[in-house]
This record gives sequence, structure tokens and C-alpha cells, in this order.
Amino acid sequence: GMIGLGRMGANMVRRLMRDGHECVVHNRSQGAVEEMAKEGAIASENLEDFINKLQTPRDVWMMVPAATVDDMIAKVEPLLSEGDVLIDGGNSYYKDDIQRHNRLSPKGIRYLDVGTSGGVLGLERGYCLMIGGDQSAAEHLNPIFKSLAPGMGEIERTRGRDGDPST
Repeated sequence: GMIGLGRMGANMVRRLMRDGHECVVHNRSQGAVEEMAKEGAIASENLEDFINKLQTPRDVWMMVPAATVDDMIAKVEPLLSEGDVLIDGGNSYYKDDIQRHNRLSPKGIRYLDVGTSGGVLGLERGYCLMIGGDQSAAEHLNPIFKSLAPGMGEIERTRGRDGDPST
């Protein structure tokens, strides 16, 4: 599920759906939700509806401004259950994400900080994902990460880099 359908969030949903993933979407503007539904996403009317449409364990990716992450977590947290994964895909300060992880972990909510870079070109080329947090959650989400960040593909190597590419 994706919360936040700005340029990056919407394009991430498009990329995931292209690769066969089912995506439930939520946004403060219902127009953005309706637009994504026309493209094949599952629309939600509000956060409770959004959470209820996700399969368990739920994977909730937030692409919201850093200043609103804590407010969004406060709204979503009571709706989540043990084993669910909550992802901050924005540009939050990593120490804030460590505190969030420490607060959510005793409740069994697995938290990941996944800094996402790629802008609007990420739809076509893929994204750079900087993943930190719960190892089991990262492994669980590996199929999603592979869709969003598929590797080099046919692009030219960075000058001075040789050998086998690595993650």
C-alpha cells in the first residue's frame, strides 16, 4: 500500500503495477487516488479503508514530506498489527527513523527507513533505495525493492567502476 501520491509516490505505484504487484493507494487528495485507480490501483476512501484492503502482513509505504511523517504514523499506527511493515520512503532524518523504529518495535510493527532517490525519471529507469531497519522486513519486501530498483540494466557504467556490480 502507498500513502502519498505525489510525483514520486504515484510513479512508484505505476512501476510496481507494471511489474505485477497489486497496489492499494491513499492520498489526502481523493483526485489522485481516483487517477491511480483508473490505472489499475485499488482505491481507498480513508486510512481505515486503506488498511482494511491490504493483505496481512500489511506493507505500508509512506511517501509524504518529512515534516508530516510523525503525524501520518500517529494516524496509521493504531490500525496496524504485529508483523505489519511501515516504511518511510522520504527524506527524514535518520535519527528520527531510529527513534520511530524503537517506538514501534515493541508493538511488533516492523519499521524501515527507505530513502528513495530517482525523481520522476525513476518510473523509467528505476530508483536508488537506501534501506535501513528491520532485516526480516527488508527481506520480506525484496520483491518490491527489485521492482523499484532493478539494477543497472543497459545504462553505461560510471567511469572508473569495473567488475561485477553489487547492491
